[in-house]
Amino acid sequence: MREGNLEAPTRHPIDWKNPSFYDEGETFKELERVFDICHGCRRCVSLCHSFPTLFDLVDATDDGEVHGVAKDDYWKVVDQCYLCDLCYMTKCPYVPPHEWNLDFPHLMLRAKAIKFRKGRVGGGEKFLASTDVHGQFAGIPIVVQTVNAINKTKFARKQMDAMLGVHPDAWMPGLATRRFRWSVPKARATVVTHGERTPGKVAIFSTCYVNYNEPGIGHDLLKVLDHNEIPYVIVEKEKCCGMPKLELGDLDSVERHKQANVPVLAKYADDGYAILSAIPSCTLMFKQELPLMFPDCADTQRVKEAMWDPFEYLVARHKDGLLKTDFQAALGKVSYHVPCHGRVQNIGRKTEEMFKLIGSKVEVKLNTVERCSGHAGTYGVKTPYHPIAMKIGRPVFKAMAKDEPDYISSDCALAGHHIAQGLQQAGTPARALQHPLSLVRIAYGLS
Repeated sequence: MREGNLEAPTRHPIDWKNPSFYDEGETFKELERVFDICHGCRRCVSLCHSFPTLFDLVDATDDGEVHGVAKDDYWKVVDQCYLCDLCYMTKCPYVPPHEWNLDFPHLMLRAKAIKFRKGRVGGGEKFLASTDVHGQFAGIPIVVQTVNAINKTKFARKQMDAMLGVHPDAWMPGLATRRFRWSVPKARATVVTHGERTPGKVAIFSTCYVNYNEPGIGHDLLKVLDHNEIPYVIVEKEKCCGMPKLELGDLDSVERHKQANVPVLAKYADDGYAILSAIPSCTLMFKQELPLMFPDCADTQRVKEAMWDPFEYLVARHKDGLLKTDFQAALGKVSYHVPCHGRVQNIGRKTEEMFKLIGSKVEVKLNTVERCSGHAGTYGVKTPYHPIAMKIGRPVFKAMAKDEPDYISSDCALAGHHIAQGLQQAGTPARALQHPLSLVRIAYGLS
């Protein structure tokens, strides 16, 4: 038996259609097996709160072993997992093809799916995960202004705490007065120039967050594409990628979202487009989770191959000799955070590479921080977990504040705001928070 794994990790399809997937007894047997391995290893203790929770439960037993932990306490470990996948991708020596076949995040997903099917997920959590529902008010100026103003009041935050389980101190995104999909200009470029590595035309999957909350991120991506003479289109129609539903264990809703999105995106894949999504979790959903949930769906697999992180695409475009490097504006000191769902795409630090490319032309003093911010989708705003999320993020807040940066930045917009809040509370606020795509637009000197 090998002590660890010397081979690249491989992921098995998620057998979520099999009735045994929802067998609570079988799942608890697997949880005990995996928890026993984790207890004997403990390499993941610094990642999220699932592992300290597990190890504290084990250490409190009479003999310090997993079999002494009450089975009902297993849910405490499950609830702390936000499916970042870092334990699988960066820490665990027992992932497949190791014979112990340990996939902690997907085991947590199985437990979450059982919990959801048993009706143990509250209405507030379901609402928070329904981004298309609470985003429907975006783009109606008078409604948006009213909602955004009210949501900043102490009274409203107390009500959100009571009704939705949203912590009164957690940062929450506002709604945009004009949706991204309603305000997209026509691409300036019309000539398609394919590269050795890159398609020469792009289809943009807007994402709920960019469409409803921060359309400026999407517009900055379009400005960068225009500047580089890359034709683009906006995906004809789209729904939420399904990641918030996945995090709840609501796999039937994930399937409904997949059925709405994948046939549309597959047409763009078939037409030779690179499909770009500016939110790492959305990109990961199409690159990893949906292909593992629907391994036999040809459309899903074609979309997987056509899906790009924006910086993965831009860096590959540069390697094709087709990206302009006429950067004009210095960025100064930039503290850049690598988000978890960017890391597990297994594409390398492409945003960092782009910042270094900019730095070869104008001044960029880059400080890269590669550690979980603690926000993790809806986890960081929920009342029971927000203080834990801030604790998890504390080392990131400290590292991001190094040298008093001119900008702090993260590909995950939610993580960026979470970090900004942490810096503010620590008394080391940054001068500005900007998405990396916005910093590229600034560096190009585009308005």
